[in-house]
Amino acid sequence: MTFRHWRRARQAVQALSFLAFTLAVILTLRDAPATLSAATMMRLDPLAASTAMIAARRWLPRLVPAFLLLGLSLVVGRAWCGWLCPLGTLSDWFAPTRRRSPSPPALAPEYWGSPRSTGAREPARAATDLPPLPVLGERAGARGPAHTAADLPPLPVLGENPSTLGRGPGVRGSAARGAKYGLLFVIAFAALWGNLTLLVLDPLTLFIRGIATLALPGLTWFVTQAETALYRVAPLRGALLAFDRALRGTVLSYEQPFYGGLLLAALLGGILAFGLVARRAWCRYLCPLGAAYSLTARASWLKRRVSDACVACGACARACSMATIDPARGYASDGGECILCLDCADACPKGAITFEGSWSVDRGYAYDPSRRQALGALGISLAGLALLKIAPSNHHPDAHRLRPPGADEAQLLAACVRCGACLRVCPTHGLQPSLTEAGLEGLWTPILVPRLGACDYSCTACGEACPTGAIPPLVLDAKRLTAIGKAYVDPARCIPWSGRAECIVCEEMCPLPQKAITLEIVRAEDVTGAVRELQAPVVDHERCIGCGMCENMCPVNGEAAIRIIVDPMG
Repeated sequence: MTFRHWRRARQAVQALSFLAFTLAVILTLRDAPATLSAATMMRLDPLAASTAMIAARRWLPRLVPAFLLLGLSLVVGRAWCGWLCPLGTLSDWFAPTRRRSPSPPALAPEYWGSPRSTGAREPARAATDLPPLPVLGERAGARGPAHTAADLPPLPVLGENPSTLGRGPGVRGSAARGAKYGLLFVIAFAALWGNLTLLVLDPLTLFIRGIATLALPGLTWFVTQAETALYRVAPLRGALLAFDRALRGTVLSYEQPFYGGLLLAALLGGILAFGLVARRAWCRYLCPLGAAYSLTARASWLKRRVSDACVACGACARACSMATIDPARGYASDGGECILCLDCADACPKGAITFEGSWSVDRGYAYDPSRRQALGALGISLAGLALLKIAPSNHHPDAHRLRPPGADEAQLLAACVRCGACLRVCPTHGLQPSLTEAGLEGLWTPILVPRLGACDYSCTACGEACPTGAIPPLVLDAKRLTAIGKAYVDPARCIPWSGRAECIVCEEMCPLPQKAITLEIVRAEDVTGAVRELQAPVVDHERCIGCGMCENMCPVNGEAAIRIIVDPMG
């Protein structure tokens, strides 16, 4: 296979991986088996796995696959970033189109007449064989010292900003690339204090949360609006009904509101916008998972090599999405930054780029974190910990702040490390990270949002996944008796209570063997003033455990007519 074929294979793997991650999120929202859920995908994340173990102070066997994948980077480097990462795939799809310059090769002076130029037909001449070069702006024959090619700085690669070249050792922007390592240090130090709030910047977390709480609700809203508009056209009604029956309950939900959409939209939008300025800018400068892979990838077995056939045309440097190819080093690349995208090999007109196996370390590019940067990361993590303790959650009461079954508020705030394990294993995706509901101290701790997903009556996954005991591991019988909150009906919004029509959805969907919601005959006035007798729901608070199934399935658009709140007597 040629490199062009390998490059197309990579693009196909990227698309399939993206679809697999997206499908895993959809299956998680649709009560799929645990082996097909997003939680299984998250066990491939070495950053989340390692920091969760640090924060929990214990070994977690279920996270071993993540370390196996990290070990694989010792063989194939940062192939995860170039072939599998869904956020990296999005960055490639939204990146500006790469333009191939038709201009002739721009040979840097140090390569004139070198063995790298053996592709030319004429015998190579050394720089010393060339006549002296006049100073720019002088006319020929003017007096004054002549400058040879050796006195001139290296020429920049076509299409690149000359100001970005020659700044210290290594590849372009090496100083800016250190930002992702600083962020990695901050996350690691914060894990030592038992706080993993910054894992929201983990690419897998960003992608999964973005699909679940932003993309799918947005698609649901768009399809609903489109169907409503097109339903007025009588010939289309049959096709629309068939289309709706195929999508609802499979890809789309009947009612899936946005949660935390502004935060995620800002993060994802910022990442994609950053990629418009420089290709894969997030991967180059900020991705903490990429930084973790970069530290091991420098010692990887598979390495990019440049042969003597290179003519220094700069095509590889222009094609590199990571901007890691350095003309000053013979168009070599940093093994810790190369994502094995193969774009450079495909762009090379002389076939001078190969990928070979060699157990060696790219010492010339090795990242050496400064003492100042490490101490700065430590200070930032300590300051962040202090900031989170400024506002205790009891100063921010919220009747709708529902915690996982059996979780005590004070114990959860003291023990939760914000690892997100409970969020990832929730089969209904009802567990979401808190934003302002519990104040700064409770930031990113789990809360139940019934409108997104109810607490499954037959599930104890969150307690089993919690590494610190912040959510107690309840047996199923005990969990079914543990109340999260209580359901309360809003008569003004409830369909039968307001006299509009019959509705028994909440009573039907209550999972308790002895229903906590019963139906009673009530007399209510409709909008015309007529009095109607209808069956209306009534909640037995002695039986209700606040699972949220009634709120989740309530057919009222927007805010449900029946809601779960923390028991005021509780």
